[in-house]
Amino acid sequence: MDKRRKKIDPEKERALRDNFDRDIAENRLSLGEAVKTMRRISKLTQAEFAAHRGVDLTTLKTIESGTANPRVSTLNKIADVFGLEVRFVRRTRSHDA
Repeated sequence: MDKRRKKIDPEKERALRDNFDRDIAENRLSLGEAVKTMRRISKLTQAEFAAHRGVDLTTLKTIESGTANPRVSTLNKIADVFGLEVRFVRRTRSHDA
């Protein structure tokens, strides 16, 4: 882990994870935002997180920027560390055309 990053209070870390779980459950995050949040909760740089998850750094950067079209297997590699997996979900009304 990058030693420049500050250690986080365990209560704050739990709150970050709880907020992330709630945002995921309520479909409030885009794919890129979710991946960036997972990486930040993990306290890793993009390079560190990509290496840790076995994903190409360029792929991670494009996912976080919202310009990627990643494979399901890539997304599952990233999400697995948080106990998540890619699934079909019902759209909310705000996304319906």
